Amino acid sequence: MSDPKQKKYKWRREDYREKTRGLLIVNTGDGKGKTTCAIGLIVRAAGQGLKCCMIQFMKSKTDRYGEHVSLEKLGVEVHTMGDGFTWDTQDKEQDIRTSEETWALCVEKMRSGEYDLLVFDELVYVLDYGFLDTEAILKEIREVREDQPALHIVVTGRNAPEALVEAADLVTEMTEVKHPFHAGIYAQQGIEF
Repeated sequence: MSDPKQKKYKWRREDYREKTRGLLIVNTGDGKGKTTCAIGLIVRAAGQGLKCCMIQFMKSKTDRYGEHVSLEKLGVEVHTMGDGFTWDTQDKEQDIRTSEETWALCVEKMRSGEYDLLVFDELVYVLDYGFLDTEAILKEIREVREDQPALHIVVTGRNAPEALVEAADLVTEMTEVKHPFHAGIYAQQGIEF
């Protein structure tokens, strides 16, 4: 029997947007876990019936990662748009074009009004490298948030620009304390990808 003193949380999908204030969330820092944290939030949101989408800026569109398999099983849309990290491509102009194409998809998804949670994985790297203009990105995000006040947007990557940090509602900085790479342990399936 339940404790009558405990409040039972009542959540109804039909009035979700009216009762929600969307957040701009930034996962940054030099430690591991930025994308993993965002994926955890997607899992929670999808479990509550929210419509979610993740767009990855740098991970190679030809690779398949563990999160793709898991998120697709939850009905989460995933778009991996990159050509690999900049140290893989060695072609700044190509990286800029890919970033612009990926951002265009982000804008399309934001403006569609179809989603409750959007994750722009690795967008912060693209801003830090100067592939996209931070102020232009923030202007677009602000406009969308005015039109869709319940939309949650999560961005990830190292070295978040100060303007993005100031605009965000929640910023988490992952700090590296110890990393297995320094002990000769390389990325492992199911842990890093």
